[in-house]
Amino acid sequence: MAYTFITLPSPVGELKLVANGSRLAAILWENDKPNRVRLGPMSEAPDNPVLMNTARQLEEYFAGTRNAFDLELDFAGTEFQKKVWAALLTIPFGETRTYSQIAEQIGHPSAVRAVGAANGRNPISIIAPCHRVIGASGKLTGFAGGLEAKERLLTLEGGQWSDIGKTGDLF
Repeated sequence: MAYTFITLPSPVGELKLVANGSRLAAILWENDKPNRVRLGPMSEAPDNPVLMNTARQLEEYFAGTRNAFDLELDFAGTEFQKKVWAALLTIPFGETRTYSQIAEQIGHPSAVRAVGAANGRNPISIIAPCHRVIGASGKLTGFAGGLEAKERLLTLEGGQWSDIGKTGDLF
């Protein structure tokens, strides 16, 4: 099945919403690295119901009227990555987790760096809230959308973290 997309202006830059059939496959950042998320050929589909619903829910999220998403997701990745991405979906709105907490949650406590790598390849940003994962020190760390976008998303959600040394260690 071919991928379809629309673009959505947002407070964190233009987002590319990508569907695979009836499920959301990706939310890509304006300045995303080309191979961070590997997808097949895409065509623009401004009337795609999945993409229109995703755009509506994201607009509500950015307006502060939505704190949970109701979308069917299509995660394409390794089994380990899918475990990490499933764990992201369990982080409540307005809360954060560390990479080591995610590693423990998925039953691989020594795989902290692998969790960081999987988090960085999360294809469905914001919905699978990789922005809610912070360094063990409480500092903001790497994010595909950039640290400024990560900070804006956490601020929108009222999350707490240490903003001293935003490029601190992941672990």
